[in-house]
Amino acid sequence: MNGKEAIHASANLSDLVLKNYISDLDDTELMTRPGEECNHLAWQLGHLIASEVNILDSVAPGKAITLPDGFSEAHTKETCASDVADDFCKKQEYVELYEQIRQATNSALNAATESELAAPAPESFRSFCPTVADVYILMASHPMMHAGQFAVARRKIGKPILM
Repeated sequence: MNGKEAIHASANLSDLVLKNYISDLDDTELMTRPGEECNHLAWQLGHLIASEVNILDSVAPGKAITLPDGFSEAHTKETCASDVADDFCKKQEYVELYEQIRQATNSALNAATESELAAPAPESFRSFCPTVADVYILMASHPMMHAGQFAVARRKIGKPILM
């Protein structure tokens, strides 16, 4: 297994976990907060999507998808306290956008040369992701950083344990 294959494997595992955790949730359940002062699941999905679009654009300009108008703005630190469901998307839109950005990220990774992957990451990432390859690893694993919150929210609303 080479480096790109390892990054893809990490992304595939993250995708499997996230997709399982949202598989039986409806739009109303996406508004569940795993705990007090935690972000609800809809906001977290939007955050994952908007973040990946921005991160991919920083390492592979022009390769990211274009998000619907207002999407990124609806999923900022300033909007995370909102419990107004109409301020957020429906599950199907999150699923479709997530698939689109993950496909764009995978395509960009496949097209990247070894020298591009070994290049220094954009300055804002270098303290924790020194190279472009490290940034791709970050994108691959980012959903796993939120998986625990999805698991707790599922327990809170009485959903079965999936993994």
